[in-house]
Amino acid sequence: MVLEVKNLSKSFGGLKVVDQLSFSVARGERLALIGPNGAGKTTVFNLITGVYAPDAGAVLLEGSDITALPSRFRIRRGLARTFQNIRLMPHLTVLENVMIAQYARSPGVAALLQPVGFGRANRWRTEARAALAEAGLESYAGQMAGGLPYGIQKRIELGRALAMDPELLLLDEPVAGMNLEETEDTARYVLEIKEDLGITMILVEHDMHMVMDLADRVMVLDFGQVIATGPPEEVQRDPGVIAAYLGAAS
Repeated sequence: MVLEVKNLSKSFGGLKVVDQLSFSVARGERLALIGPNGAGKTTVFNLITGVYAPDAGAVLLEGSDITALPSRFRIRRGLARTFQNIRLMPHLTVLENVMIAQYARSPGVAALLQPVGFGRANRWRTEARAALAEAGLESYAGQMAGGLPYGIQKRIELGRALAMDPELLLLDEPVAGMNLEETEDTARYVLEIKEDLGITMILVEHDMHMVMDLADRVMVLDFGQVIATGPPEEVQRDPGVIAAYLGAAS
């Protein structure tokens, strides 16, 4: 298994957001994590990536316990993510934002400080340009990230996560706030990632068309607990899921 989550719990004040959650993700699997607002989905991502420390339980990546490992070291172990709210550096160019991902995978800062024509810094620029080209974003390389349309910024964040060369990619609502055209473009790009790169992926998304197209397996959370898990078409018909999240049957 690439990821194992064991009896994970997290409370904020008196509110238990994640309640003894356990699941695993096999290599190459695409798991969609869905549920109503407040179900604990983003909190699960924050626990896996080290943004929050759990109250109880463990997180294992490639068989190693990373529960107490700082976020930056989880990145170096092959864990990458996007955020529901964009986390780009608006005052940096698109190319520089992607290069940040390569720096995050590096054990030191010396390479980042090297002149453009030398060593790893030069290689990072070449690799970052290639990553932007693969994402269809090469024309934006020299532009400031903060001045670009919202949908493009979301795509850049996804390209930056892929530049970390992850073993496990966590996508937190990658099409949230996008218009229909942007949503379709991003969905196609994520599908290409699935088909071409074979990266293990966990997807949090409210767009059920995207979930059903991309996921091998769907896990449904409600009040921090799993209420259903299985193939997309099976979960979609589950009465408990319909009641809790997808809406009452007509």
